[in-house]
Amino acid sequence: MRKRLLLIGSLIAMATLLSGCFEINEPISSESEGIWNSFFVYPLSFLITYIAEGVFNEAFGASIVIVTVLLRILILPLNVKQLKSSQAMQLIQPELKEIREKYSSKDAQTQQKLQQETMALFQRHGVNPLAGCLPIIAQMPILIAFYHAIVRTDEIAEHSFLWFELGEPSIILAFITFATTFIQQKIMMAGTPAADNPQMQIMLYLLPVMIGAFALFFPAALALYWVVGNFFMIAQTLLIRRPMMREFEKNNGGSNK
Repeated sequence: MRKRLLLIGSLIAMATLLSGCFEINEPISSESEGIWNSFFVYPLSFLITYIAEGVFNEAFGASIVIVTVLLRILILPLNVKQLKSSQAMQLIQPELKEIREKYSSKDAQTQQKLQQETMALFQRHGVNPLAGCLPIIAQMPILIAFYHAIVRTDEIAEHSFLWFELGEPSIILAFITFATTFIQQKIMMAGTPAADNPQMQIMLYLLPVMIGAFALFFPAALALYWVVGNFFMIAQTLLIRRPMMREFEKNNGGSNK
């Protein structure tokens, strides 16, 4: 739990730091120099603008929705890997509990044996405890670049989508961001040992509150990215997680009895 909180805190700090760097107040264009501008920010800005002007008659909100879905598809393999690792971790919980009870002593030799047995258990079942962090780590540069592309592309701030201005914060959209993030977290935890873990219950509320708070101050275009991404993740979890769980139970269920 502490490691996860530390990771999230570090990523938020990095996002906050980077959001104020890299010429944030300068418009992005094909002439912008530097690796960050040339390979991250400008390609996203160009893609959003190209789709908006070439496909949706300058509907930049619809373009952001399409680009968000494309980005989610891009990192889909990492999300599937996260789901597989999560399901495998659930199935080995009884064995993991037995190992922890067996080596409950806090002396160095026992703790070393605990780590060895735990790693051996992970290897037998193909579990990677760090796999759950991969989508978050992969998404952060994309999110930061997306933020830069939005605030540094003048055309986006000049347009509206549905009831909100893309370049201004939206209270209603911030609430939707919080709600969809909460639902996504709830679905991810449903039927898992984490659902009964008080510490994970704190995370269930903490992460949506943090993201919703950011959405209150960031341009609505960025909150739109979060909302569309959340809907994508909810659908992905419902469509992929259940068949995957049945497969894991079929292949590994006998080892947990």
